[in-house]
Amino acid sequence: MRVLVVGGAGYIGSIAVKKLIENGNNVVVLDALYTGHQKAVDPQAKFYQGDIENKFLVSQILRNEKIDAVMHFAAYSLVPESVKKPLKYYDNNVAGMISLLEAMNDVGVKYLVFSSSAATYGIPKKLPITEDSPLDPINPYGDTKVMMEKIMHWADKADGIKSIALRYFNVAGAASDGSIGEDHAPETHLIPNILKSALSGDGKFTIFGNDYDTKDGTNVRDYVQIEDLIDAHLLALDYLMKTKKSDVFNLGTAHGYSNLEILAAARKVTGIDIPYTMGPRRGGDPDSLVADSTKARTILHWQPKHESAEEVMTSAWKWHQSHPNGYEDK
Repeated sequence: MRVLVVGGAGYIGSIAVKKLIENGNNVVVLDALYTGHQKAVDPQAKFYQGDIENKFLVSQILRNEKIDAVMHFAAYSLVPESVKKPLKYYDNNVAGMISLLEAMNDVGVKYLVFSSSAATYGIPKKLPITEDSPLDPINPYGDTKVMMEKIMHWADKADGIKSIALRYFNVAGAASDGSIGEDHAPETHLIPNILKSALSGDGKFTIFGNDYDTKDGTNVRDYVQIEDLIDAHLLALDYLMKTKKSDVFNLGTAHGYSNLEILAAARKVTGIDIPYTMGPRRGGDPDSLVADSTKARTILHWQPKHESAEEVMTSAWKWHQSHPNGYEDK
């Protein structure tokens, strides 16, 4: 199969490229490199640098490369930034989806696997969260994901573009061989910030908020290991091509860890007593997000292999030890 991975130089997209190639697919990558790294892209993939909003370019790639299906990872994804700069997020995320779907329709590519988010749910009324839970985002980032899913729904009705939206919970960890991991600037994710602090010994790690309605007052999140997440993408693509049915699936482990529990896991894996300070809450952060992933496990036959915080942390630590300066070390 020939697959276009949009955003294939990013943290999640680059591991999707790696896994697709390992499974015998021909892969083409489109990435604007706003936040991605070309060094993260498997050299066996054909790479184009460009913006998803350039519909002419996307159409040209889809046609010339004879693409069968698309995986879409390209979006701005920082919740605090989305609260401060909402128009930036609506412009890039929503307009990008429209551009991609228009190009796909023009060329006749009818299959799309989309990187959605648990941020679509906002503050859940009950846990764990099922796919039928209300979509009520509390930040612009989550709202753009809801809008993108709705656009996909109507593109299916109007143009027959079949799609699967995968609502991620907290993605973490790295490729098991240590070749690909998180390298963001600025870095806002909990696990890489803990491990960077462990490496530097600067004592500058901060936990944001200890007054949430959780067991220890800090945020609780469901962490899904990155390779497990991408396994679900491959299963979703196979399901989509075989059934030609649009659908949505949660991807998570159904187990929540608080920020302090994640810190404890990091101390155990690294053997370092990582100091921290307690800061104020960040805008747009729900108290707890924990997935019910029964649907993905049942229909897609997805089975995560790394479900403990220590397993997720171990792969991330391997990456950070070998790449203390991210892709600058390559």
